[in-house]
Amino acid sequence: MQPPRFWYGAEGRESAPVLQLLAQPLSWIYGAVTAAKIGNVTPEAVAATVICVGNLPVGGTGKTPVVRAIRSALAGDGIAAATLSRGHGGRFAGPLKVDATQHTAADVGDEPLLHARDGAAWIARDRLLGARAMAADAVKAIVMDDGFQNPALAKDLALLVFDASAGAGNGRVVPAGPLREPLAAGLARADAVILMQSGAEAPSDDHSPLARALAAFRGPILHATLAPAGEAPSGPLVAFAGIGRPQKFYDTLTGLGVSLADAISFPDHHPYTAADLRRLREHASAHGARLITTEKDFVRLPAAARADIATLPVAARFADPAALDALLARAVATAAERA
Repeated sequence: MQPPRFWYGAEGRESAPVLQLLAQPLSWIYGAVTAAKIGNVTPEAVAATVICVGNLPVGGTGKTPVVRAIRSALAGDGIAAATLSRGHGGRFAGPLKVDATQHTAADVGDEPLLHARDGAAWIARDRLLGARAMAADAVKAIVMDDGFQNPALAKDLALLVFDASAGAGNGRVVPAGPLREPLAAGLARADAVILMQSGAEAPSDDHSPLARALAAFRGPILHATLAPAGEAPSGPLVAFAGIGRPQKFYDTLTGLGVSLADAISFPDHHPYTAADLRRLREHASAHGARLITTEKDFVRLPAAARADIATLPVAARFADPAALDALLARAVATAAERA
């Protein structure tokens, strides 16, 4: 499902103001339910450092590369971290430690499989139960991929990631806009914000809802770039992706100067079928091209179908790595004091 154009469109006819007004009462209800869920729960701490990487807009903002960057930074300090995800799209509820040699995306979701390449990864629809199980398994640092709106588990560091070009859209809550909760409420619980860029972005709008909200934000604002971590194959390519913002992947490829014959988008977390792959191969063959996809999409492909499909790894590169290191060090120290 693609987001409505008025979520991110400029004011005017494309912004569909009538649709926004019609959807606004539902947004108030959605926001009230979220606020009640968060306000009526007392967070519980576990015997581990808990770092949450979340977002306010629905869809892709670059959380997963940030999680991987945080794991790498912690490892550089001798701290072996494990990730905790809901396991979106998987059939298991958890708590469950992911085994990349046994589990598939249909079992645990795509993001946990990707995280399992970096080390220990867990899934749990009940994040608190998951964190308890991880602490019992001697995990010392838990990095949550999403879960900012989950109030049950206490967080030592709460980070919000925004796509620098999309921002917060029109600043409204679902369904009138892309936000899971109002900007002010979400930012009030965040320790820091990460603005994620990829390639050439549109000029920042100082009057956008996000820019206005960040002007009052008292925490640090970190800047990161989503950059290729490998080389794209030579020759013509047909790209396909089922992620939150597939255009970012296509833009990254064209930014590398590849010959992109076509780009085909699927819904976020799309489970690829044999028919999908047959059509993709036929389309690539008609263009004399090779198929390429994202790492997230690649782990959702049947193992037997991966051999002739390329991937382009990406990584989050922070403009000021020391600022991130300082936040992580503070979170680890806070958890140590609690223990």
